Amino acid sequence: MKFTIAIPNFNGQELLKKNLPNILNGGADEVLVIDDKSSDDSVEVLKKEFSKVRLLENKVNLGFISTVNKLFDEALGEVVVLLNSDVWVEKDFLKPLYPHFKNNKVFAVNLHEKGAGPAVAFWKDGFFQYQSGLEKNVLQKSSWASGGSAAYSKKLWQRMGGFDKLFDPFYFEDLDLSFRAIKAGLDILWEPNSIVYHQHESTISKTFSKRYVDWVKQRNQLLFIWKNIKDPKLIKDHKKNLLKRLFGGLGIGYWIPFLWALLKIPHIKHNPTQEVLSDQEAIDYAIS
Repeated sequence: MKFTIAIPNFNGQELLKKNLPNILNGGADEVLVIDDKSSDDSVEVLKKEFSKVRLLENKVNLGFISTVNKLFDEALGEVVVLLNSDVWVEKDFLKPLYPHFKNNKVFAVNLHEKGAGPAVAFWKDGFFQYQSGLEKNVLQKSSWASGGSAAYSKKLWQRMGGFDKLFDPFYFEDLDLSFRAIKAGLDILWEPNSIVYHQHESTISKTFSKRYVDWVKQRNQLLFIWKNIKDPKLIKDHKKNLLKRLFGGLGIGYWIPFLWALLKIPHIKHNPTQEVLSDQEAIDYAIS
């Protein structure tokens, strides 16, 4: 079984210098980087200092979601380990992952970002929400596979259709894909011994204002619910609490992501994959 480490890069030259040496010594069969039309010297750094990396360059900036989907199309490995450029890995972080992918029901395995446990989803006040679970030294289920530090079965990724561009430019694309995979009867795990450190030096905060990022998160939370939730009770609860947000405590500011989400409704494509679990079963997937 071959492993590809896949990294989307945008203006991450310093992060690449810091993190790629360990990644290249991690034992992967391939390290693939796609540069998303960076304006810094990322491409030059990769060509001069990291000749073992297979480098692809987007001719125009495609954004995170399209670049990641392209990474999966190009990856040679049966397992694709998706890493942000701001993730530092321990030397043997790949070894604990191999046994999991012998099971053809395993869609993805989250790496252990030190300081955080597996994701746990829950439904509260009419909205799909999530938090970090307990950071225990045991294999656990996870409600979603992180788009910044997780290993995926390439075959199952392609079967599920990858990240949905509905969520461009970022946020909730990995929750959406994971939720669809769980409803289809696939498994998402959290491996405690595959240790990485996510330094959260994201280009998002450098490129976009905090207000814009907050609006995108709120918009995409709505789109996630409208796309994926079909249970009549949950829909009724969502509508009731959505009205509270629009006419209550969140004030006029919430109307901006709400109206923005309304404009994107025609672009919602519902999951064509056969669903094994109900909405509530999928939400409760990682709750022990």
